[in-house]
Amino acid sequence: MSQQQEVGRRLASGNEAVALAALHAGVKLGTGYPGTPSTEILETFDALGGPAQWAPNEKVALEVGIGAAFAGARALVTMKHVGLNVAADPLFTAAYTGVTGALVIVSADDPGMASSQNEQDNRRFAAAAGVPMLEPSDSQEAYDFTLRAIELSERWHLPVLLRMTTRVCHSATVLQTPGYPVLPAQPPHFVRDVPGRVMIPAYARPAHRRLRTKLTQIAAWNDDQGPHQTVNGDANLGIITSGISYQHVREAVPSARVLKLGLTYPFPVETMRRFVASVKRCLIVEEGDPFLYEAARAAGLAVENKPEMYRFGELNVDRVRRIVAGDSSPEAVPVAGKPPELCPGCPHRNVFWILHELDCIVAGDIGCYTLGVLPPFSAMDTCVCMGAAIGVGLGLRHTLPPEQARRVVSVIGDSTFVHSGITGMVEMVYNPPPTGHVLIILDNGTTAMTGLQEHPGTGRRLNHEATGKVSFEELARSLGIKNVKVFDPILEADAIADIVREALAKDELSLLIGRRPCLLAAGAIKVREKVNAPK
Repeated sequence: MSQQQEVGRRLASGNEAVALAALHAGVKLGTGYPGTPSTEILETFDALGGPAQWAPNEKVALEVGIGAAFAGARALVTMKHVGLNVAADPLFTAAYTGVTGALVIVSADDPGMASSQNEQDNRRFAAAAGVPMLEPSDSQEAYDFTLRAIELSERWHLPVLLRMTTRVCHSATVLQTPGYPVLPAQPPHFVRDVPGRVMIPAYARPAHRRLRTKLTQIAAWNDDQGPHQTVNGDANLGIITSGISYQHVREAVPSARVLKLGLTYPFPVETMRRFVASVKRCLIVEEGDPFLYEAARAAGLAVENKPEMYRFGELNVDRVRRIVAGDSSPEAVPVAGKPPELCPGCPHRNVFWILHELDCIVAGDIGCYTLGVLPPFSAMDTCVCMGAAIGVGLGLRHTLPPEQARRVVSVIGDSTFVHSGITGMVEMVYNPPPTGHVLIILDNGTTAMTGLQEHPGTGRRLNHEATGKVSFEELARSLGIKNVKVFDPILEADAIADIVREALAKDELSLLIGRRPCLLAAGAIKVREKVNAPK
């Protein structure tokens, strides 16, 4: 180990366990973009003394991680499930190029959409990109599988996906360290490999064949030595499962014979085949898509799938019992909780009041400000994905009748703008609608929705030390946007309506920046600015 491990038992969340494993494995760089439920991994890694940093978005984070792994270093890249959409472009090609050091990519999925715009099942990405994937079921496995992922990545020179889910990320279970052993890290070094890393078609074609050969080898290894566990039980009922579903299965039907899969891609088909042959009835229990079920059926295995209604939302013990019993009757409706809302003291509430009063057509974005869609504001008409506010707003402007087009406004937060709004601003300048466009950046000086993290617009790194700062207004002016206005939504509350009306009336591009720190972060921001001030 390149870091000394503490011996003992503790309670730790899955996120904390991944961070601790990364530290113990001597990971040279942890990078990612904050997104629930993955955020605490890098924050914990930093607190433990590991080299951690926030990237502008997940694509950049993965590209940085690939570069570190090309250098022979061990790298950890973290994101929530929708972040892997953003990082998919480098992911698919990195499977072709391979890596020299270890590259572990955490995809933290969110079944049930506790804090997400969809509940996509990122196991599909492993098969589509052609990269191995591990699925831990608790904190101990989150720790052990992180180390296994490093081992597999260095053995086969491939990126490895570590698929976490909300319950594994945030639930605290017993963690024993040291856990799964891992070889000491090698010192970073660069070895030139142009045919292996420059993916022009002539090099990419053989690279694809090499990738498929590796996956065949890993599948064979998975069947022979993979991190699977068989729990003996009544042969009348066998259950194949993985991840957090295993915990629910063990509590719901403790008498069943269970095969828990750890490396779920490439599929351990022969392991599954032997298990199915050992039981009278075999059921596959998995959250989300029928990923394992489809693989089993494609291999000709006689397995049962859960009813379609259980594809949606998280599984739990009661739902697993219903699945086993084949119960597809309507489920009890959960007790309604308190609906979310913009914080009562949020300085940017005034902007949504004005947008509502002016009857604007608002293309919104991901983050705290998505809550502007709810009463009492009801001031948002679209919300698709990070950064989409600008592109969607421009599409509306280009195609609506002029009297409606002039009511269209794009609203985006500061961290989201840096994440994927900058290219939208470039699109504004490159293809301006005839009626112009109005972009409002609500700058609260932090990444508020995921826990008040830093971003390139704050001028501070993950550990809050001073660094370069992106100026939104200077960026806009450099692109040729002339009408740029910065206002304080509290001190200039009475002027907001006139500022927006003036911008809407012009057939030109306008950037309006409402700048006021989030109340939850304001105190900490003042302290950090004082600490980082030139002496």
